[in-house]
Amino acid sequence: MFPALSDEQRQFVRTIRDLAQGEFRQRAGRWMDGTFPWDNMKPLAELGVLGMAVPEEYGGLGLPVFDTALVLEEIAKACYVTAMAVLGEVGVQTRIISHYAPEAIKKRILPAVVSGECLLAICMTEPDAGTDVANYRTNVDRVGNRLRLNGVKTLISRAEEAGMFVVFTRVDKKPGREGIGCVLVEKGTPGFSVTGSYHTMGGENLHEIRFEDVELPPENLVLEDGFRKLLDAFNTQRCLNPAISLGLAEGALEEAVKYAKERRAFGRAIGDFQGMRWKIAELYRDIEAARSVLYRACASADPFPDPLLAAVAKVTCNEMALRVTSEAIQVHGGYGFTDEFPVSRFYRGARYGTLGGGTSETLRELIGKRVIAGLDPADGILGLGAF
Repeated sequence: MFPALSDEQRQFVRTIRDLAQGEFRQRAGRWMDGTFPWDNMKPLAELGVLGMAVPEEYGGLGLPVFDTALVLEEIAKACYVTAMAVLGEVGVQTRIISHYAPEAIKKRILPAVVSGECLLAICMTEPDAGTDVANYRTNVDRVGNRLRLNGVKTLISRAEEAGMFVVFTRVDKKPGREGIGCVLVEKGTPGFSVTGSYHTMGGENLHEIRFEDVELPPENLVLEDGFRKLLDAFNTQRCLNPAISLGLAEGALEEAVKYAKERRAFGRAIGDFQGMRWKIAELYRDIEAARSVLYRACASADPFPDPLLAAVAKVTCNEMALRVTSEAIQVHGGYGFTDEFPVSRFYRGARYGTLGGGTSETLRELIGKRVIAGLDPADGILGLGAF
């Protein structure tokens, strides 16, 4: 399935493509040392990209998940680090605030997200619990008319740059998944500290954050016993993460095709050899199949994507991107292994996809359970209601 695009959608995507290819592409290597791409975020804010997930009443564009995925795809084709920076503004953290936060917080934070003045970070993973949400130890207690947050989160993006942190936490030590809620913590709040840093192969820096008796006003408790709502919102991430994977694969294929036309061996371009043409054909086929699955999942969002379709899209696109970027390096031969050619950056970025937003192993378990439970005795797979 390939949803029809309106003229307005096509023009917006074309504008982003021109910006990404004209400016972001040439300076993509600058961000590989962990430097945040502020130079790229400014023009994106001016175009409204940072406000794609913000409702219009707060100054945003209020675009659907599908439109957001198209934009991330184009940015990723030029610069993975910038695409991930934008994901932080249009992904789950913004959608949690816009759907669940008190009105006063929405009015204060969301316009600043649109303008680029306030970056958001989501804090989920802990040193001893990632996918295993039921074992989160971070906890917020009610103490009088205040909240008190304690815990450690790790592998957090944008910790040095973000102004507001969306923290998944246990509430009043209630056990299990149903005890998980969400609080908002502003940077600079006493007891908040960034205590560790990890540089990734994709070029980003990730951090460890500690909350030690961080006192918060009661309105900063966005959700209590809200794990299922948080998971609904998180399904958006399972469409936007693979949109970046799709863009990385497309960028790598474009580089491979250009190289195959230019590189000569045995008296002719390597793209003239049947083996190379077949390799390129397989990469293109892989991309187009994954694109169809992803776009269908995005189109299911109302306001959040269907969990099964989002899981299928994420596994499909993440693993496709690994194959395509790896083979694009192979097309380049030894040059593909150097930093002088963009394909090495595409590959390093693609490696993150299967790790963030739900690992492939976790999502395969989800998909298997849903398919087995949803098989209709009369209608078969159609009984899933997915068609």
